Amino acid sequence: MVLNKEFFDLPTGMIYLDGNSLGPLPRQAKARVAEMMQDEWGAQLIKGWNVAGWMAQPSRVGDRVGRLIGAPEGTVVMGDTLSVKVYQAVAAALNMVPERRVILSDSGNFPTDLYMVQGLIQSLDRGYELRVVAPEDVADAIDDTIAVVMLTQVDYRTGRLHDMAQLTECTHAAGAIMIWDLAHSAGALPVDLESCGCEFAVGCTYKYLNGGPGAPAFIYVRKDLADGVEPVLAGWLGHDAPFDFDLDYRPASGIERMRVGTPPVLQLSALEAALDVWDAVDMSELRAESIALQEIFIKEVEARVPELALASPRDAAQRGSQVSFAFENGYAAMQALISRGVIGDFRAPDIMRFGFTPLYIDADDVRAAADHIETVMRDRLWDDPAFLARQRVT
Repeated sequence: MVLNKEFFDLPTGMIYLDGNSLGPLPRQAKARVAEMMQDEWGAQLIKGWNVAGWMAQPSRVGDRVGRLIGAPEGTVVMGDTLSVKVYQAVAAALNMVPERRVILSDSGNFPTDLYMVQGLIQSLDRGYELRVVAPEDVADAIDDTIAVVMLTQVDYRTGRLHDMAQLTECTHAAGAIMIWDLAHSAGALPVDLESCGCEFAVGCTYKYLNGGPGAPAFIYVRKDLADGVEPVLAGWLGHDAPFDFDLDYRPASGIERMRVGTPPVLQLSALEAALDVWDAVDMSELRAESIALQEIFIKEVEARVPELALASPRDAAQRGSQVSFAFENGYAAMQALISRGVIGDFRAPDIMRFGFTPLYIDADDVRAAADHIETVMRDRLWDDPAFLARQRVT
């Protein structure tokens, strides 16, 4: 059984189709964070690093996330933001193929990944190039000039799904390094990093994993490489003996060397509680239920609201756990829906985006959401100055 609504603290009457942007609050997380603040931070103070095991938390939680993405124990560590982890992974990957100068990505990648590469290239000033192609052209663009291929498995706008195994194989055949961003994959669909064989993967935990706003990111390094990669961001907690306070950096063994700064203990505690729900979830079952909900949604919306154009792949096997529709006034239409308790989000220039998370969404919710969409579009409720004015977060 996938559905587990009682695990989450969702407002009554809300249909939450935005777990692909920020997951809802797990009830256990409230209690766990309160306990941590009172019994650990409050009672133990600085002793909590040893007594409560705070220092080991990034690796302990990393192993729990690793089980959801097919990563062996000891290959995932938590900390920092996804942007920082992208920087770490790309910089380390470039050092593995020093004779090459091209980083390949696609136009469907999340902009921050591209921004981090652009900044890295500028700071290195060694003639590197970021080459961006259309998603469907990635395989053909991989050749022996490419140093690193960096892709997000699931397109944040359309939900289009890259073939992880095939593109990793193409990358390795060309002698390049593969980095996958799993921001829209972890907790949404089965992932098997070990079988895939990619060198690096990164991702965030505030979406499908429900770790809360600002929840820490993760980085994966293939086990056979972990003792040799250069962390580049040589933070003190990635040092082999941080409390020796050596003046020169000496990287820790294995995945621990990818740690940078002090772990966010409050956020990690919330995430650790949120991960409890996954102990009873079969990812294949969750994926099947997600697809079933998406298919109902597409059928209902297209039958009722023909002016919305499906922007996601028609084939369910080619998309992640979201469905996107294009509409010229998509921002205003989404604001109108939100005012009625149907929460999705908008991505420029015209994408209305809906996430499907079977842990707390069922078929009745999906059909009710379609009812609201029909009303908003039929009655042009979106055509209201209150909904047309752009807010800072869309």
